[in-house]
Amino acid sequence: MNPRDDVLHLRRGGTSVILDLSTAPVPTIVHWGADLGALPREALTSLAVAARPQRVSGGLDATPRLTVLPTEAAGWMFSPAVEGHRAGSGSSILFSLAGVTGDDHSATLELVDAESGLEARVDLALGVAGVFTQRVTLRNVGDTAFTVDRLQATFPLPWEATEILDTTGHHLRERAPQRRPLAIGTHLRESRRGRPGADATVLLAAGRPGFGFETGQVHGLHVAWSGNHRVLAERTSNGDAFLAGGELFLPGEVVLAPGDEITTPPVMGSWGDGLSELSHRFHDEWRARPQHPSRPRPITLNTWEAVYFDHDLDRLRALADAAAEVGVERFVLDDGWFLGRRDDTAGLGDWLVDPVVWPGGLHPLVDHVRGLGMEFGLWVEPEMVNPDSELAREHPDWILRGRSDLPPSARQQQVLNLAHPDAYRYISERLHALLEEYPIAYLKWDHNRDLVDAAAGPGGASRAHATTLALYRLLDELKAAHPELEIESCASGGARVDLGILDRTDRIWTSDSLDPLERLPNQRYTGLVVPPELMGAHLTTPHLHTSGRTVDLELSAAVALIGHFGIEWDLTGTDRATRARIAEWVAYAASLREMIATGRTVHVDGTDPGVDVRGVVAADGSQAMFTIVQTMTDAAWPPGRVRMPGLADDRLYRVTLSPLTRAHDAGQSPLEWAGAETVLTGRQLSVVGLRPMVQQPQRAIVVDVVAAD
Repeated sequence: MNPRDDVLHLRRGGTSVILDLSTAPVPTIVHWGADLGALPREALTSLAVAARPQRVSGGLDATPRLTVLPTEAAGWMFSPAVEGHRAGSGSSILFSLAGVTGDDHSATLELVDAESGLEARVDLALGVAGVFTQRVTLRNVGDTAFTVDRLQATFPLPWEATEILDTTGHHLRERAPQRRPLAIGTHLRESRRGRPGADATVLLAAGRPGFGFETGQVHGLHVAWSGNHRVLAERTSNGDAFLAGGELFLPGEVVLAPGDEITTPPVMGSWGDGLSELSHRFHDEWRARPQHPSRPRPITLNTWEAVYFDHDLDRLRALADAAAEVGVERFVLDDGWFLGRRDDTAGLGDWLVDPVVWPGGLHPLVDHVRGLGMEFGLWVEPEMVNPDSELAREHPDWILRGRSDLPPSARQQQVLNLAHPDAYRYISERLHALLEEYPIAYLKWDHNRDLVDAAAGPGGASRAHATTLALYRLLDELKAAHPELEIESCASGGARVDLGILDRTDRIWTSDSLDPLERLPNQRYTGLVVPPELMGAHLTTPHLHTSGRTVDLELSAAVALIGHFGIEWDLTGTDRATRARIAEWVAYAASLREMIATGRTVHVDGTDPGVDVRGVVAADGSQAMFTIVQTMTDAAWPPGRVRMPGLADDRLYRVTLSPLTRAHDAGQSPLEWAGAETVLTGRQLSVVGLRPMVQQPQRAIVVDVVAAD
């Protein structure tokens, strides 16, 4: 990088970021999006000049710019990137550029404000797939403490991005999509739950009106942080539009002593012609990490909906036998194994195997499971404590609270202050002891409540930020000490889904709802950021206690295919024929998992209402699998053609119904193409498509597509 350059062009993974370094007082990003090619210096300079606004009547003499770190003192009258004060004074912040370093796909901007006693560093980087990540560091070089109220990264949007998409929801219905226009003003989403929360948006996206999964330019932002956070989309009267995000600080939570600094979590931006391309960038970026799971995702059975708190060795051995019979590779013992844990009112915090229920410890079950050729996994909830526990009685000061009384309870539990050194040490020692005593390959790590009034004791400071950092430290230490250990992030289902937690774990539990019809939108929008192989998706018992719906095996299995496949079902209550059918689906899922873990997820726009079409295409285009789900409750009728995009345009493919797709309902004629040698090009499948079979409501078919060569 030439230090005399006044315009920088970062390029990687099909993305360009162009910075105008001459902008006063700090640099401006004048383009983030499609790769503009290798531009000559004259073209870069001209582009920067073409982005500069005029002076306008009624405004400041120099129209303020959306810089990488806009502040009020620079004339910016919209959402700033930095806010804070020194005991109520010294809130004016005006940075200037002190230095630039970097290479073709990254840059570091050093900013100073000698008058305010602050320095900042903005790290900009394009990843291998073109994801644009920013991190902002604020350093106090003054003589007194500085309280940080806001610190966020800012990403410019094209002016034509006038429709926004984010997600919301609640327990059992996380990541439900919602859309609205982006007009002048701010669309703000905040999480104040100490975890992202079931209603958090996994992505804040803005694009041209009507953008879908297949078409329409769209840009999106994700904050890779597992605590309180803020994301916003804003359109200004100055002709600027932008996305911004970072951690949300509670009052007085971050106070920088002289010499201290704080860095935002990674704030990650992706773009695409359609949401699928945007999501592929996230997926490819995440898969390129050295710690990304590389071995085939083990078929997992979790015991929760099979036995709940009724832990009986003989019953669990029988369940393990049935699991091994159908091809399960990992058997996970859920809640109820530890001291005093007969229901959800007691025991959390007492991480000792209950000698009443397990007089021989967990060894008899673990040995049985491993003797069947399966890995053993265990449920834990280390950040939580029941007031009815030995831990709470001995160390009430370890419970997060801001007042003398405990905060409102949730699931009869409170939250441990992991930032307390003694509490951290105790939890760490108990987890290490379990992992050293038993050959545990997998921890299902739960977090079943939001944080409320989470402070260091009566009148104490907030600990939401500190406990999130303590959690990260604990996970990192466990992984370092037990390199083969895998961890699932569960939080009353999918209430802690972010790339901060997923940088330290190996999958998320997508939702406590196993209803496949509820799972369709949940998995679709979770997958905007999370690769499918990291999303737990399980075959479920036919009668669903969360929704009351009864579903058939084929629907449940088809919806679980595009994810980390598993089972949540008391298989001991099934007959031999049902287990044989389950075994076929398990074998089919196992045959697809390499493609699921490396391929491109495809969601098809423009289908009939009540028809969901999605699939995965192999990275080399050699094969694909599509599911076609009839979701509506209307009577079945011949559907229109459905397209199957994402394949190589000029390559020939054989298209067949999966052998596991159930025979036609009585009275329906055969589907003609399914009984013939059907060979179509990728372009034909993408543009024209084919007629799926007639389905009754709540049914699914699976289509296999394999290159004819």
